[in-house]
Amino acid sequence: MLPLGDELVCFSVLFVLLMLGTRSVAGASFLTASLYGFMVMFRFPPVPAEQALRVLRPRAPCGGVLVVAHRGGRHDAPENTLAAIREASRNGAAGVQLDLSFTADGVAVLMHDETLDRTTNGTGPVSKVQFVQLRRLDAAAHHRLKDRFGGERIPTLQEAVEECIRHQLNIFINVKDQPDKAAAVLHEMFQKLPALYNSSIVSSFEPKVIYKMRQTDPGVVTALAHRPWRLSRFGDGSPRSRSAWSQMWMGVLDILLDWALHHVLWKLCGVSAILMQKDFISPDYIQTWVQRGVEVVGWNVNAAVEKDFYLNLLRIGYVTDSLLEDCDSLITE
Repeated sequence: MLPLGDELVCFSVLFVLLMLGTRSVAGASFLTASLYGFMVMFRFPPVPAEQALRVLRPRAPCGGVLVVAHRGGRHDAPENTLAAIREASRNGAAGVQLDLSFTADGVAVLMHDETLDRTTNGTGPVSKVQFVQLRRLDAAAHHRLKDRFGGERIPTLQEAVEECIRHQLNIFINVKDQPDKAAAVLHEMFQKLPALYNSSIVSSFEPKVIYKMRQTDPGVVTALAHRPWRLSRFGDGSPRSRSAWSQMWMGVLDILLDWALHHVLWKLCGVSAILMQKDFISPDYIQTWVQRGVEVVGWNVNAAVEKDFYLNLLRIGYVTDSLLEDCDSLITE
């Protein structure tokens, strides 16, 4: 929960902005009070701190700092595969981050991209392919170690979770869209495998996904992922739109989203962690969230000097593409 001072400042600023916009003290007071009432009535409390810490600060090999293999460690093995999970465990990861997607016939599988082209020998949207067809594809087709991992299949979410449990790995399940379907599938899985409540976290860049997850199963540990300027710029900093007006408008939306996440959305969803792109994390930023009872996890931390910084100075968990060597960062959502 926000400290009282932060909450007071937040709603005071909102009141002033509404008063300037409506030119009515009564109208601004009503709207501010209505928003506050909405927050009180519909926000979710976070899960107990001890449960969240079992997921976010387990007894990890790296000095107690949680090291999470991004997509299972996409540099060390084909991403989002059982082979990646096994490699992550062998290389000392405390957890793995996996991406949830759905086939045309509704099977929950691991896949980051909307299409099959980048990582497999298939083409087209994942959502248009039947699972039986997906299963025939080679998930290592374009990987740098394809000779070693050739023939690796795209696993179902169930298979991946069971593999993680066998290797005693914590699981960061990333959900991009389809909040209703994702929440229903994950709730069923958590009910079937109760150990997941103390070893897994569901994350998303989309607040509606996390809110739906908390609504469906309040016992699941959750996190909001964020990268400032995500709506207006790609991960490499290039603009998403060629139109100056469109780019300017998306920039305004970025500012509003950033403000909302740091002042409203985290509290409304009752998250236990913020997954922040590594370039925007500082000791002061971490301290701000510590005061709110929320953990910060950085992504993607791939250089040895960065890992040392997280391990010995920041002392917070991080997500990495490789546990073995330096590699290029892949800034994607």
